[in-house]
Amino acid sequence: MTKAVLLEDPHEMADEVFSNYDIDVERIKGSLDEDALIERLQDADIVGIRSKTQVSSKVIENCPRLKALGCFCIGTNQVDLKAATRHGVAVFNAPYSNTRSVVELAIGHIINLARQVETRNQDLQRGIWNKSASGSHEVRGKTLGIIGYGNIGTQLSVLAEAMGMNVVFYDCAQRLAMGNARAQASMDQVLKTADFVSIHVDGRRSNAGLIGRRQFDQMKEGVIFINLSRGHVVDVDALADNIRSGKIAGAAVDVYPEEPEKNGNKFHSPLLGLPNTILTPHIGGSTLEAQFDIGQFVAHKIADYWRLGTTEISVNLPNLNLHAHKDSLYRLAFLHTNTPGVLGRVNQVFANQDVNINGQILGTEGQVGYALTDIASQLPVSAVAEIRSMPETIALRVLSVS
Repeated sequence: MTKAVLLEDPHEMADEVFSNYDIDVERIKGSLDEDALIERLQDADIVGIRSKTQVSSKVIENCPRLKALGCFCIGTNQVDLKAATRHGVAVFNAPYSNTRSVVELAIGHIINLARQVETRNQDLQRGIWNKSASGSHEVRGKTLGIIGYGNIGTQLSVLAEAMGMNVVFYDCAQRLAMGNARAQASMDQVLKTADFVSIHVDGRRSNAGLIGRRQFDQMKEGVIFINLSRGHVVDVDALADNIRSGKIAGAAVDVYPEEPEKNGNKFHSPLLGLPNTILTPHIGGSTLEAQFDIGQFVAHKIADYWRLGTTEISVNLPNLNLHAHKDSLYRLAFLHTNTPGVLGRVNQVFANQDVNINGQILGTEGQVGYALTDIASQLPVSAVAEIRSMPETIALRVLSVS
Protein backbone atom coordinates (compact mmCIF):
# COMPACT_ATOMS: atom_id res chain seq x y z
CA MET A 1 0.00 0.00 0.00
CA THR A 2 1.30 3.45 -0.92
CA LYS A 3 1.50 5.70 2.14
CA ALA A 4 1.31 9.50 2.41
CA VAL A 5 2.07 11.39 5.62
CA LEU A 6 0.45 14.84 5.79
CA LEU A 7 1.65 17.37 8.36
CA GLU A 8 0.25 20.76 9.43
CA ASP A 9 -3.33 19.85 8.55
CA PRO A 10 -3.80 20.60 4.83
CA HIS A 11 -7.41 20.60 3.63
CA GLU A 12 -9.16 17.22 3.89
CA MET A 13 -9.82 17.36 0.15
CA ALA A 14 -6.29 15.98 -0.19
CA ASP A 15 -7.35 12.79 1.61
CA GLU A 16 -10.26 12.33 -0.77
CA VAL A 17 -8.02 12.69 -3.83
CA PHE A 18 -5.42 10.29 -2.44
CA SER A 19 -8.04 7.69 -1.50
CA ASN A 20 -9.26 7.65 -5.11
CA TYR A 21 -5.76 6.49 -6.08
CA ASP A 22 -5.46 3.90 -3.26
CA ILE A 23 -2.97 6.03 -1.34
CA ASP A 24 -3.28 5.59 2.42
CA VAL A 25 -3.08 8.86 4.42
CA GLU A 26 -1.72 9.45 7.91
CA ARG A 27 -2.23 12.93 9.34
CA ILE A 28 -0.07 14.76 11.88
CA LYS A 29 -1.65 17.93 13.25
CA GLY A 30 1.44 20.12 13.58
CA SER A 31 5.01 20.19 12.31
CA LEU A 32 7.91 17.98 13.44
CA ASP A 33 11.56 18.72 14.06
CA GLU A 34 14.24 17.12 11.91
CA ASP A 35 14.83 13.93 13.91
CA ALA A 36 11.14 13.32 14.60
CA LEU A 37 10.34 13.86 10.92
CA ILE A 38 12.97 11.32 9.84
CA GLU A 39 11.55 8.74 12.25
CA ARG A 40 7.99 9.35 11.08
CA LEU A 41 8.78 9.10 7.35
CA GLN A 42 10.58 5.75 7.37
CA ASP A 43 7.55 3.99 5.88
CA ALA A 44 6.28 6.93 3.81
CA ASP A 45 6.30 7.16 0.00
CA ILE A 46 4.82 10.66 -0.03
CA VAL A 47 4.99 13.54 2.43
CA GLY A 48 2.78 16.63 2.45
CA ILE A 49 3.72 19.77 4.38
CA ARG A 50 2.81 23.44 4.64
CA SER A 51 5.14 26.32 5.52
CA LYS A 52 6.43 25.35 8.99
CA THR A 53 7.93 21.91 8.38
CA GLN A 54 11.57 22.04 7.26
CA VAL A 55 12.59 19.21 4.94
CA SER A 56 16.39 19.37 5.03
CA SER A 57 18.97 17.35 3.12
CA LYS A 58 19.37 15.21 6.25
CA VAL A 59 15.68 14.35 6.21
CA ILE A 60 15.74 13.42 2.51
CA GLU A 61 18.95 11.39 2.78
CA ASN A 62 17.58 9.38 5.70
CA CYS A 63 14.15 8.59 4.22
CA PRO A 64 15.03 6.23 1.34
CA ARG A 65 11.44 5.23 0.61
CA LEU A 66 10.34 8.85 -0.01
CA LYS A 67 9.57 9.58 -3.67
CA ALA A 68 7.28 12.65 -3.71
CA LEU A 69 6.84 15.77 -1.60
CA GLY A 70 3.90 18.14 -1.73
CA CYS A 71 4.04 21.69 -0.35
CA PHE A 72 0.39 22.57 0.34
CA CYS A 73 1.24 26.26 0.06
CA ILE A 74 2.80 28.77 -2.34
CA GLY A 75 6.52 28.57 -1.53
CA THR A 76 9.06 25.75 -1.39
CA ASN A 77 11.89 27.50 0.48
CA GLN A 78 11.31 25.12 3.43
CA VAL A 79 12.58 22.23 1.27
CA ASP A 80 16.17 21.48 0.21
CA LEU A 81 15.35 21.17 -3.48
CA LYS A 82 18.87 20.19 -4.53
CA ALA A 83 18.89 17.27 -2.09
CA ALA A 84 15.40 16.25 -3.24
CA THR A 85 16.58 16.15 -6.85
CA ARG A 86 19.75 14.20 -6.01
CA HIS A 87 17.65 11.54 -4.31
CA GLY A 88 14.87 11.39 -6.89
CA VAL A 89 12.15 13.08 -4.81
CA ALA A 90 9.72 15.08 -6.96
CA VAL A 91 8.50 18.29 -5.28
CA PHE A 92 5.16 19.97 -6.05
CA ASN A 93 3.42 23.08 -4.74
CA ALA A 94 0.40 25.28 -5.48
CA PRO A 95 1.86 28.53 -6.81
CA TYR A 96 -1.45 30.15 -7.82
CA SER A 97 -4.15 28.65 -5.61
CA ASN A 98 -4.36 31.37 -2.95
CA THR A 99 -3.73 34.35 -5.23
CA ARG A 100 -7.27 35.71 -4.98
CA SER A 101 -7.35 35.40 -1.20
CA VAL A 102 -4.14 37.43 -0.79
CA VAL A 103 -5.30 40.06 -3.27
CA GLU A 104 -8.65 40.54 -1.54
CA LEU A 105 -6.88 40.99 1.81
CA ALA A 106 -4.60 43.62 0.25
CA ILE A 107 -7.60 45.48 -1.19
CA GLY A 108 -9.28 45.39 2.20
CA HIS A 109 -6.17 46.82 3.87
CA ILE A 110 -5.87 49.61 1.30
CA ILE A 111 -9.39 50.82 2.05
CA ASN A 112 -9.30 50.26 5.81
CA LEU A 113 -5.99 52.05 6.27
CA ALA A 114 -6.98 54.96 4.02
CA ARG A 115 -10.12 55.42 6.14
CA GLN A 116 -8.33 54.72 9.45
CA VAL A 117 -10.89 52.04 10.23
CA GLU A 118 -8.54 50.28 12.67
CA THR A 119 -7.97 53.48 14.69
CA ARG A 120 -11.67 54.38 14.73
CA ASN A 121 -12.56 50.84 15.80
CA GLN A 122 -10.09 50.93 18.70
CA ASP A 123 -11.47 54.28 19.85
CA LEU A 124 -15.05 53.09 19.78
CA GLN A 125 -14.18 49.80 21.50
CA ARG A 126 -12.93 51.97 24.37
CA GLY A 127 -16.18 53.97 24.32
CA ILE A 128 -14.69 57.02 22.58
CA TRP A 129 -16.87 58.56 19.85
CA ASN A 130 -14.48 60.05 17.27
CA LYS A 131 -16.52 60.97 14.20
CA SER A 132 -14.02 62.90 12.11
CA ALA A 133 -12.82 63.05 8.50
CA SER A 134 -9.32 64.02 9.62
CA GLY A 135 -6.71 61.74 8.01
CA SER A 136 -9.33 59.72 6.08
CA HIS A 137 -9.19 59.52 2.30
CA GLU A 138 -10.81 57.86 -0.68
CA VAL A 139 -8.52 55.55 -2.65
CA ARG A 140 -9.90 56.76 -5.98
CA GLY A 141 -7.28 58.75 -7.86
CA LYS A 142 -4.45 57.69 -5.55
CA THR A 143 -1.36 55.84 -6.78
CA LEU A 144 -0.70 52.25 -5.75
CA GLY A 145 2.92 51.11 -6.06
CA ILE A 146 3.35 47.33 -6.37
CA ILE A 147 6.76 45.77 -5.74
CA GLY A 148 6.70 42.32 -7.34
CA TYR A 149 4.40 41.98 -10.34
CA GLY A 150 3.84 38.25 -10.43
CA ASN A 151 0.51 36.43 -10.11
CA ILE A 152 -0.58 38.31 -6.98
CA GLY A 153 0.82 41.67 -8.05
CA THR A 154 -0.89 41.58 -11.44
CA GLN A 155 -4.29 40.61 -10.03
CA LEU A 156 -4.01 43.29 -7.36
CA SER A 157 -3.20 45.73 -10.16
CA VAL A 158 -6.42 44.90 -12.00
CA LEU A 159 -8.68 45.20 -8.93
CA ALA A 160 -7.02 48.42 -7.75
CA GLU A 161 -7.48 50.00 -11.16
CA ALA A 162 -11.15 48.98 -11.10
CA MET A 163 -11.47 51.09 -7.93
CA GLY A 164 -10.06 54.09 -9.76
CA MET A 165 -6.47 53.88 -8.54
CA ASN A 166 -3.42 54.60 -10.66
CA VAL A 167 -0.97 51.68 -10.59
CA VAL A 168 2.80 51.72 -10.98
CA PHE A 169 4.97 48.66 -10.43
CA TYR A 170 8.48 47.31 -10.39
CA ASP A 171 9.66 43.74 -10.90
CA CYS A 172 13.18 42.42 -11.37
CA ALA A 173 11.89 40.45 -14.39
CA GLN A 174 10.30 41.91 -17.50
CA ARG A 175 6.52 41.83 -16.97
CA LEU A 176 3.60 42.74 -19.20
CA ALA A 177 1.55 45.53 -17.63
CA MET A 178 -2.13 44.84 -17.00
CA GLY A 179 -4.66 47.50 -18.01
CA ASN A 180 -3.26 51.01 -17.57
CA ALA A 181 -0.60 50.03 -15.02
CA ARG A 182 2.85 51.45 -15.74
CA ALA A 183 6.14 49.64 -15.23
CA GLN A 184 8.93 51.67 -13.61
CA ALA A 185 12.65 51.34 -14.31
CA SER A 186 13.56 51.00 -10.63
CA MET A 187 12.00 50.26 -7.26
CA ASP A 188 13.02 53.72 -6.07
CA GLN A 189 10.82 55.30 -8.75
CA VAL A 190 7.81 53.38 -7.44
CA LEU A 191 8.56 54.29 -3.82
CA LYS A 192 8.91 58.00 -4.61
CA THR A 193 5.57 58.32 -6.41
CA ALA A 194 3.20 55.89 -4.64
CA ASP A 195 0.58 56.85 -2.04
CA PHE A 196 0.26 53.14 -1.18
CA VAL A 197 3.11 50.61 -1.38
CA SER A 198 2.27 46.90 -1.44
CA ILE A 199 5.00 44.23 -1.41
CA HIS A 200 4.46 40.98 -3.33
CA VAL A 201 7.89 39.44 -3.95
CA ASP A 202 8.88 35.79 -3.48
CA GLY A 203 10.95 34.25 -0.70
CA ARG A 204 14.32 33.96 -2.46
CA ARG A 205 17.30 34.84 -0.28
CA SER A 206 18.26 37.83 -2.40
CA ASN A 207 15.00 39.51 -1.31
CA ALA A 208 16.06 39.55 2.36
CA GLY A 209 16.10 43.14 3.62
CA LEU A 210 14.67 44.42 0.35
CA ILE A 211 12.78 47.18 2.19
CA GLY A 212 14.91 48.91 4.82
CA ARG A 213 15.62 52.40 6.12
CA ARG A 214 16.88 53.72 2.79
CA GLN A 215 13.74 52.52 1.01
CA PHE A 216 11.45 54.02 3.67
CA ASP A 217 13.31 57.31 3.27
CA GLN A 218 12.45 57.22 -0.46
CA MET A 219 8.70 57.00 0.22
CA LYS A 220 6.30 59.92 0.30
CA GLU A 221 5.26 61.51 3.56
CA GLY A 222 2.03 59.88 4.76
CA VAL A 223 2.40 56.74 2.65
CA ILE A 224 0.49 53.57 3.51
CA PHE A 225 2.60 50.40 3.53
CA ILE A 226 1.47 46.78 3.12
CA ASN A 227 3.54 43.58 3.31
CA LEU A 228 1.77 40.29 2.57
CA SER A 229 4.81 38.59 0.99
CA ARG A 230 7.62 37.28 3.24
CA GLY A 231 8.74 38.33 6.70
CA HIS A 232 12.45 38.63 5.94
CA VAL A 233 11.79 41.11 3.10
CA VAL A 234 11.13 44.09 5.41
CA ASP A 235 13.18 45.59 8.25
CA VAL A 236 10.40 45.70 10.85
CA ASP A 237 12.40 47.91 13.23
CA ALA A 238 12.76 50.51 10.50
CA LEU A 239 9.07 50.15 9.67
CA ALA A 240 8.10 50.66 13.32
CA ASP A 241 10.26 53.81 13.58
CA ASN A 242 8.64 55.28 10.45
CA ILE A 243 5.14 54.56 11.77
CA ARG A 244 5.97 56.29 15.07
CA SER A 245 7.40 59.32 13.28
CA GLY A 246 4.29 59.64 11.11
CA LYS A 247 6.21 59.17 7.86
CA ILE A 248 4.08 56.06 7.33
CA ALA A 249 0.43 56.93 7.98
CA GLY A 250 -0.73 53.33 8.14
CA ALA A 251 0.64 49.82 7.76
CA ALA A 252 -0.66 46.27 7.36
CA VAL A 253 1.67 43.32 7.93
CA ASP A 254 0.83 39.62 7.62
CA VAL A 255 4.33 38.06 7.68
CA TYR A 256 7.24 38.46 10.10
CA PRO A 257 10.95 37.61 10.35
CA GLU A 258 10.15 35.37 13.31
CA GLU A 259 6.78 33.69 13.71
CA PRO A 260 5.45 31.44 16.50
CA GLU A 261 5.69 27.72 15.81
CA LYS A 262 2.04 27.03 16.57
CA ASN A 263 -1.28 28.61 17.54
CA GLY A 264 -1.40 29.86 21.12
CA ASN A 265 2.31 30.70 21.35
CA LYS A 266 3.34 34.23 22.32
CA PHE A 267 4.00 36.68 19.48
CA HIS A 268 6.58 39.45 19.79
CA SER A 269 7.14 42.30 17.34
CA PRO A 270 8.21 45.98 17.41
CA LEU A 271 5.00 46.63 15.46
CA LEU A 272 2.70 45.81 18.37
CA GLY A 273 0.54 48.67 19.62
CA LEU A 274 1.38 51.15 16.85
CA PRO A 275 -1.32 53.52 15.51
CA ASN A 276 -3.30 52.69 12.35
CA THR A 277 -1.43 49.40 12.07
CA ILE A 278 -3.13 46.12 11.18
CA LEU A 279 -1.25 42.93 12.13
CA THR A 280 -2.51 39.52 11.03
CA PRO A 281 -1.00 36.07 11.79
CA HIS A 282 0.16 34.99 8.30
CA ILE A 283 -3.40 34.48 7.01
CA GLY A 284 -3.06 35.98 3.53
CA GLY A 285 -3.94 32.69 1.89
CA SER A 286 -5.97 31.31 4.78
CA THR A 287 -9.47 31.19 3.34
CA LEU A 288 -11.54 28.04 3.08
CA GLU A 289 -11.70 28.49 -0.68
CA ALA A 290 -7.92 28.78 -1.05
CA GLN A 291 -7.19 25.84 1.25
CA PHE A 292 -9.71 23.69 -0.63
CA ASP A 293 -8.06 24.56 -3.95
CA ILE A 294 -4.55 23.95 -2.59
CA GLY A 295 -5.49 20.58 -1.07
CA GLN A 296 -7.11 19.39 -4.27
CA PHE A 297 -4.45 20.79 -6.63
CA VAL A 298 -1.33 19.48 -4.88
CA ALA A 299 -2.86 16.07 -4.14
CA HIS A 300 -3.84 15.65 -7.80
CA LYS A 301 -0.34 16.57 -8.99
CA ILE A 302 1.26 14.08 -6.62
CA ALA A 303 -1.25 11.36 -7.55
CA ASP A 304 -0.60 11.93 -11.27
CA TYR A 305 3.12 11.67 -10.62
CA TRP A 306 2.71 8.51 -8.59
CA ARG A 307 0.45 6.84 -11.14
CA LEU A 308 1.82 8.11 -14.47
CA GLY A 309 5.16 9.78 -13.73
CA THR A 310 3.73 13.15 -14.82
CA THR A 311 5.81 16.06 -13.50
CA GLU A 312 3.75 19.06 -14.61
CA ILE A 313 4.46 22.05 -12.28
CA SER A 314 7.14 20.11 -10.36
CA VAL A 315 9.58 22.69 -9.02
CA ASN A 316 12.70 20.50 -9.21
CA LEU A 317 12.23 18.08 -12.14
CA PRO A 318 11.75 18.73 -15.86
CA ASN A 319 8.01 19.14 -16.51
CA LEU A 320 6.74 16.24 -18.64
CA ASN A 321 3.36 14.74 -19.50
CA LEU A 322 3.16 11.78 -21.91
CA HIS A 323 -0.27 10.67 -23.13
CA ALA A 324 -0.46 6.89 -22.77
CA HIS A 325 -1.23 4.93 -25.95
CA LYS A 326 -4.05 2.38 -25.71
CA ASP A 327 -1.55 -0.44 -26.36
CA SER A 328 0.88 0.62 -23.63
CA LEU A 329 1.45 -1.86 -20.83
CA TYR A 330 4.25 -0.28 -18.79
CA ARG A 331 5.80 3.13 -18.30
CA LEU A 332 9.35 3.76 -17.10
CA ALA A 333 9.93 7.05 -15.25
CA PHE A 334 13.67 7.52 -15.48
CA LEU A 335 15.51 10.30 -13.61
CA HIS A 336 19.20 10.53 -14.43
CA THR A 337 22.18 12.84 -14.53
CA ASN A 338 22.11 15.02 -17.64
CA THR A 339 24.81 13.25 -19.65
CA PRO A 340 24.84 13.00 -23.46
CA GLY A 341 23.85 9.59 -24.81
CA VAL A 342 22.13 8.23 -21.69
CA LEU A 343 18.72 7.79 -23.33
CA GLY A 344 20.33 6.19 -26.37
CA ARG A 345 21.95 3.57 -24.13
CA VAL A 346 18.62 2.94 -22.41
CA ASN A 347 16.92 2.38 -25.76
CA GLN A 348 19.72 0.05 -26.82
CA VAL A 349 19.01 -2.07 -23.73
CA PHE A 350 15.38 -2.32 -24.84
CA ALA A 351 16.34 -3.09 -28.43
CA ASN A 352 18.69 -5.88 -27.34
CA GLN A 353 15.79 -7.58 -25.53
CA ASP A 354 13.11 -6.98 -28.18
CA VAL A 355 11.16 -4.51 -26.05
CA ASN A 356 8.64 -2.50 -28.10
CA ILE A 357 8.64 1.26 -27.28
CA ASN A 358 5.48 3.05 -28.40
CA GLY A 359 5.94 6.41 -26.69
CA GLN A 360 8.81 8.41 -25.24
CA ILE A 361 9.56 11.94 -24.05
CA LEU A 362 12.70 13.47 -22.53
CA GLY A 363 13.29 16.71 -20.69
CA THR A 364 16.47 18.12 -19.17
CA GLU A 365 16.99 20.85 -16.63
CA GLY A 366 20.38 21.75 -15.25
CA GLN A 367 22.20 18.64 -14.12
CA VAL A 368 19.29 16.21 -14.42
CA GLY A 369 17.27 14.61 -17.18
CA TYR A 370 13.88 12.94 -16.90
CA ALA A 371 12.39 10.54 -19.42
CA LEU A 372 9.03 8.78 -19.70
CA THR A 373 9.07 5.66 -21.87
CA ASP A 374 5.96 3.61 -22.68
CA ILE A 375 6.32 -0.08 -23.45
CA ALA A 376 3.83 -2.06 -25.56
CA SER A 377 5.30 -5.48 -24.81
CA GLN A 378 6.36 -7.46 -21.79
CA LEU A 379 9.19 -5.80 -19.90
CA PRO A 380 12.07 -8.15 -19.00
CA VAL A 381 13.25 -7.89 -15.40
CA SER A 382 16.83 -8.01 -16.64
CA ALA A 383 16.31 -4.89 -18.78
CA VAL A 384 15.02 -2.95 -15.77
CA ALA A 385 17.94 -4.19 -13.65
CA GLU A 386 20.46 -3.13 -16.30
CA ILE A 387 19.04 0.40 -16.53
CA ARG A 388 18.83 0.70 -12.75
CA SER A 389 22.51 -0.21 -12.45
CA MET A 390 23.68 2.47 -14.92
CA PRO A 391 25.96 5.01 -13.14
CA GLU A 392 23.83 7.91 -14.41
CA THR A 393 20.60 6.56 -12.87
CA ILE A 394 19.18 8.59 -9.98
CA ALA A 395 15.77 6.92 -9.78
CA LEU A 396 13.80 4.48 -11.91
CA ARG A 397 10.12 3.68 -11.40
CA VAL A 398 8.18 1.07 -13.37
CA LEU A 399 4.49 1.95 -13.66
CA SER A 400 1.57 -0.03 -15.02
CA VAL A 401 -0.52 1.97 -17.51
CA SER A 402 -2.66 -0.84 -18.91
